[in-house]
Amino acid sequence: MSNVETYTTPDGRTIGAPVMEMKNITLRFGGVVAIKDISFDIREGEIRAIIGPNGAGKSSMLNVINGFYHPQEGEVLFHGKKRGPLRPYQIAAQGVARTFQNIALFKGMSTLDNIMCGRLTHSKTGMLSHVLWKGKAEREETENREKVEKIIDFLEIQTIRKTPVGRLPYGLQKRVELGRALAAEPSLLLLDEPMAGMNVEEKEDMSRFILDVNDEFGTTIALIEHDMGVVMDIADRVVVMDYGKKIGDGTPAEVQANQDVIDAYLGVAHD
Repeated sequence: MSNVETYTTPDGRTIGAPVMEMKNITLRFGGVVAIKDISFDIREGEIRAIIGPNGAGKSSMLNVINGFYHPQEGEVLFHGKKRGPLRPYQIAAQGVARTFQNIALFKGMSTLDNIMCGRLTHSKTGMLSHVLWKGKAEREETENREKVEKIIDFLEIQTIRKTPVGRLPYGLQKRVELGRALAAEPSLLLLDEPMAGMNVEEKEDMSRFILDVNDEFGTTIALIEHDMGVVMDIADRVVVMDYGKKIGDGTPAEVQANQDVIDAYLGVAHD
């Protein structure tokens, strides 16, 4: 599939050319090899899952994709061009947004204000203009608020829009964090264990929102997730890591039938 420009999913969606390509990525921390010679791509319009047992290197890979870590070997291609070292705000300006395994919200701020923070990459006026609250600054603030209100409606969190997020239950905090990422209008959305710590109902809601983001906004999504049931239900393709190596890559059905993947999850490969 790597040589094919597009492919069609079983439900009839057309998936485009690679947005991000990881080529022979190796990442070391001192003498520890976190990722060893891994290659895969993330294609336009797809939901791409990265899975594996604890310690497999999944979060390190997501940080490479996000530009937070810079691999010692290999290269990252973004829309076909080699990406050099960039700061997080430069990655965000390219249209890449993410959520975190551990919720990173401003607990004393309201839902609305937290999601508004996601609009910072689209703010063009300076601080003085905002203080004076005239002309372009006023128009920009109005436009940003309109977009945030649409996200609040989309995520069905109208009733908590003015509630400090520190008072919200865990599942709603995860939804607010998703809203903040969406406010940046990313073309590539990275989700680090979006279902972690959730009950069954909360997982069903989050799965629905992820599918809707992909379908309605056309957003390409790459996610790390431990819940295999969720991954098999929502992902178009899955890459499997174990001990920093890639042991599987393909559709959910292909991955489920891969003996190396079965062994890794059953513990056989670790004997």
